Amino acid sequence: MAAAAAPVPAPEPGRAPPAKATPVPTPATLTYWEGTRAGELRLQRCGGCGRARFYPRPACPHCGSVEFAWFKASGRGRLHSYIINHLPPPGFEADVPYVVAAVELEEGPRMMANLVDVAPVPEALALDMALEVRFVPRGQQMLPVFRPARGAAA
Repeated sequence: MAAAAAPVPAPEPGRAPPAKATPVPTPATLTYWEGTRAGELRLQRCGGCGRARFYPRPACPHCGSVEFAWFKASGRGRLHSYIINHLPPPGFEADVPYVVAAVELEEGPRMMANLVDVAPVPEALALDMALEVRFVPRGQQMLPVFRPARGAAA
């Protein structure tokens, strides 16, 4: 039998709850974040071996090449793995429980993202279920999240 989660303390009276963490683009990730603001999931493709990669970085993790080009990904993927989070970091207290998913993108790489528009219970989360990206605002950024693809069983 699982132990109950400790209650999340309420913010002190007169003090605003903490804000959710917001990504800060770096020179290596700027094109990625510009893409999310445009409603696009952008990936890098290696100029040496041709493999797509995520997260953005200066060298290919497969062959070491520093040659790459950005491209617009399909935004489709499959649920590779997940956790249902019941213990929120600061700023996420109102969101629990929520699903953190490892999504295998159609182009090959895997990325972590929240899974939305589906109940945060194991019965609703079938491994290999088809997913599609959407974007939600967070501060000055738009974050990719995934939801079950239209027509996919949830």
